[in-house]
Amino acid sequence: MNRRQVLKNIGLGAGYVMVAPAAFNLLQSCKSEPKNEWQPVFLNATNGMALTHILDVILPKTDTPGASDLNIAQFIDSYMSEVAEEGQKKEFESGANAFALSFKENFDKNLEDGEHEDFEKAVAKYLGADKETRDAYVKVVSATQDPEAPEVDFDAHAGSYAYLSAVRDLGIWAWKNSEEVGENVLWYDPIPGVYQGCLPLEEAGGGKTMSL
Repeated sequence: MNRRQVLKNIGLGAGYVMVAPAAFNLLQSCKSEPKNEWQPVFLNATNGMALTHILDVILPKTDTPGASDLNIAQFIDSYMSEVAEEGQKKEFESGANAFALSFKENFDKNLEDGEHEDFEKAVAKYLGADKETRDAYVKVVSATQDPEAPEVDFDAHAGSYAYLSAVRDLGIWAWKNSEEVGENVLWYDPIPGVYQGCLPLEEAGGGKTMSL
């Protein structure tokens, strides 16, 4: 694959807004899929494995369910295959490939040889970068989207930042909208009453976000 084309197809990853019923249906259908038997249908097997590690870093299991508990990697892969528009598909696949390239450069190993700690370091390197570095990544990726812009050198690091940003956005959306989190972690009221603008905190979910 042409390296510049990989980056050119990525986009900035922040525009994933999923409101279609198909997305919610997919989210619920993925919750009971056996984890050990999952084979990606959109990403290749190696990028699918990496996606699982990345999501477990971003959404680890604590006193609340983690990404693997909710099969969020399976959901994102199925969403890309069945719901996403062609432009989103190209951006996401290209981003996954850029991440694989930067992983090799950062750790001198292929994705399939990476340890979970390597993925923790990769996520911290890009999503935890200082503002100046993040702005530089955005500038590079933005330049590849402008047909009038001069040719730019391929930068797998900027591509990785865009990809991880997209995974984070999709993962958090899926986590918040899962049945398990909606009913057992967030403030859930299956039969909401009239609007009351001023309530004691303990009567308003204890400060938790309300599950829709």
